[in-house]
Amino acid sequence: MRRPPHAPGRYGVHPVTGSERIAHLRSARDLMDLRFADPLDLDEMAAQAGFSKFHFARAFKDAYGETPANYLTRRRVERAKDLLRSANLTVTEVCMLVGFSSLGSFSSRFSELVGMSPSAFQRASAARGGPPPIPGCFVMDWSRPRPEMGRQESNRGEA
Repeated sequence: MRRPPHAPGRYGVHPVTGSERIAHLRSARDLMDLRFADPLDLDEMAAQAGFSKFHFARAFKDAYGETPANYLTRRRVERAKDLLRSANLTVTEVCMLVGFSSLGSFSSRFSELVGMSPSAFQRASAARGGPPPIPGCFVMDWSRPRPEMGRQESNRGEA
């Protein structure tokens, strides 16, 4: 059984080995990779790892070389690049789909990380050619949350 990093041991706080620490941090990073478009905050990411938010922020930066916020932003920009390259969506639609709440912050962070604005990136990608873009209506539909399907009973053996 995996003990959270702060679980008490015999003399107070249980020391965490390097591999346990990385496993906890990887759990939080996996959450960010899976739910990058959701409004994740430091408390939620830290809880996933079993750390306090301040310890989590330090440990994450030590392990991955960037803060959790920077990692999440970079992940969102990577996904935005994919959408701008392959989908027939506006920059604003892409901005909202990848989890930014402001077009201005999206454009500035995208430009900072990619070296050009999202619209310039989209134009350059179109000029390079490639497969036709996926219609935006399909992408928007695919990105909507779906209610979980109930378990369907099999009708095998019934006439």
